[in-house]
Amino acid sequence: MSEPSNVTIDFDLDIQAGKVERHYWGDLWRFRELFYFLAWRDILVRYKQTVVGIAWALIQPLLTMIIFSVVFGKLGNMPSHGVPYPLFVFAALLPWQFFSRAMSEASGSLVGNANLVSKIYFPRLIIPAASVITALVDFLIAAMFLVLLMVWFQWMPSWRVVFIPGFLLMALGLAIGVGLWLAALNVTYRDFRYIVPFIVQFGLYVSPVGMSSSVVPDEWRLVYSINPMVGVIDGFRWAILGGGNHLHLPGLLLSGGLVVVILITGLRYFRATERRFADVI
Repeated sequence: MSEPSNVTIDFDLDIQAGKVERHYWGDLWRFRELFYFLAWRDILVRYKQTVVGIAWALIQPLLTMIIFSVVFGKLGNMPSHGVPYPLFVFAALLPWQFFSRAMSEASGSLVGNANLVSKIYFPRLIIPAASVITALVDFLIAAMFLVLLMVWFQWMPSWRVVFIPGFLLMALGLAIGVGLWLAALNVTYRDFRYIVPFIVQFGLYVSPVGMSSSVVPDEWRLVYSINPMVGVIDGFRWAILGGGNHLHLPGLLLSGGLVVVILITGLRYFRATERRFADVI
């Protein structure tokens, strides 16, 4: 990604011991224009000079939906609680694609903006935070396609759809938490850029994307929910599709608690290592 060249930021530089720590969160607001610029730049870079444009946001989940519908729905004959299998899979792909893309973008954001990090002071947290906006745009495009699928299959959402923002916040918190851990570690240990694709590939198959989490025996449901995306995906299906898709409340609470822990520890580790980024990167 290229370095921004036309950003003008108006501020006074006053060097005092401990001032950065005391005013860190206030500085995040002061540098909000940099956040807007980085987010807009990432969106333009993602879609500029592409042949099919925003259709790239749909191609991967669409192909995955087709493959999973054939493998799990037709060949594996997995239960879908009365929901058409393509719709059942796509409702789970929606949060999974959002999480995987947001986490991947955030994890590589500091190294991708090395020139910016090493030149001027600003809260480095702005960079991974801005990078997840492109994943949010992809999510909104995929959500519109899900609406078309529901019209095609004549499937009406229930009143539970009002809970979607809550489950989306869970996915966002998890993506930022994991992304902050990986972004900070990636500055010092570039090995982590090879770990991210593995996490995405492995996570897709251990999460209930192609099948229902109800196939997991009851005595293992809570252990299965140690993967926080289990609670997120189950929540999306419950909220969007309704019907026989039920929530496993203990598992949801465990997933939600783990999201909070990962987000807080990721933020603390990022803040603890942030001052060394310019020297190491």
